[in-house]
Amino acid sequence: MLCFGKILFGGRYLNNKNVILLGVGDVAPMTFSPKWEHLIERIRGKESIFKNVSSILKKADIAFCQLEIPLTDRNIISSLPQARRSEYSRTDLAYAIKDAGFSVVSFASNHCMDWGMEAFFDTIDALKKAGLYIVGVGKNIEEARRPVVIEVKGTKIAFLAYNSILPMGYWATENRPGCAPLRVWTVYEPIEPDQPGTPCRIHTFPHIEDREAMINDIKETKSRADVCILSFHWGIHFVPAVIADYQKEIAHAAIDVGADLVLGHHSHILKPVEVYKGRVIFYSLSNFAVDLPFTREMLMDKSFKEIQKLNPDWIPDPDSLYNFPPDSEKSIVVKCEIIKGIIQKVSFLPVYIDRRTAMPEFLTYKDKRFEEVIKYMERITQNQGFKTRYLVDGDEVIPC
Repeated sequence: MLCFGKILFGGRYLNNKNVILLGVGDVAPMTFSPKWEHLIERIRGKESIFKNVSSILKKADIAFCQLEIPLTDRNIISSLPQARRSEYSRTDLAYAIKDAGFSVVSFASNHCMDWGMEAFFDTIDALKKAGLYIVGVGKNIEEARRPVVIEVKGTKIAFLAYNSILPMGYWATENRPGCAPLRVWTVYEPIEPDQPGTPCRIHTFPHIEDREAMINDIKETKSRADVCILSFHWGIHFVPAVIADYQKEIAHAAIDVGADLVLGHHSHILKPVEVYKGRVIFYSLSNFAVDLPFTREMLMDKSFKEIQKLNPDWIPDPDSLYNFPPDSEKSIVVKCEIIKGIIQKVSFLPVYIDRRTAMPEFLTYKDKRFEEVIKYMERITQNQGFKTRYLVDGDEVIPC
């Protein structure tokens, strides 16, 4: 297996024809949330959640993120009944995302329809008005599956986005708006069939039609782009390390037909990295810029108590803006160097998220937390049986 390092990528190779792409995890600041803006101002003040990271994001030719919440200026009374922990922001957030340095946004998430179709389309309109490309959603399935193709320095880079975390009615059809679906079947197999109530093995399988649609999308997209990057909203949230069966099958199938890089979102916690046929699969980038305030009443809610069991270390604090499990403080940002239309180097930049303010910051190799992120990645990677190694290259880490 090939590890790229400084020998191949010294300064003599860097010129104005190189394309630098950054990809981050979930983004959902509540700075412009009618419900939470006063609490956020009290804790974070007037500072942007992106204050410590925007200077690096702006140096990239393309910066990609996954938007986790709808944007609307409507006075919506309630979310859809199937929505879980639904939040939204005013449309001003679209400009904040643009100002932070992002250029491409996936909205193919399990929250895209939380506040109904009007808020769904408000989000799309706001992102476009802010000058952002949006992928993974649309007025119908054709539009939702349509790639974003951007030409930078003579290189055509395409993005496709799909969602496997699907409340009823959130995915697009021929006649319904929504996200591009990658549905999944789950089968529970009793380990001891003659012992009722004992634990089961859990098997997951991608929906055949959706899998084939994705394959066709990639083939068609790759025929008119140099590089094809896929974003998947998928996986088992909050649980350390574990990757579901369908994720491996889908990621491998995507690469087999031409995908060059896979970016995983949704699980709110880092997951392993796999190198498959020379292509890199990031099963989860964790969060990047997400506010998750809690009230004391929310702490006692029965539904939260059930989800909390997924990660026993999860103890929210009403005086914090980042109420995720402790492991969620660790994050990574993917860096991709493209030369003459080919990905030549894939690395990641370790990130830490402040528990009180929810503000992310990039780490240097001299910071002890830098090593903490690497050791965590090594531990969860070994846990899932991958043989990926992590090579430190300055302030970057190269999976190989």
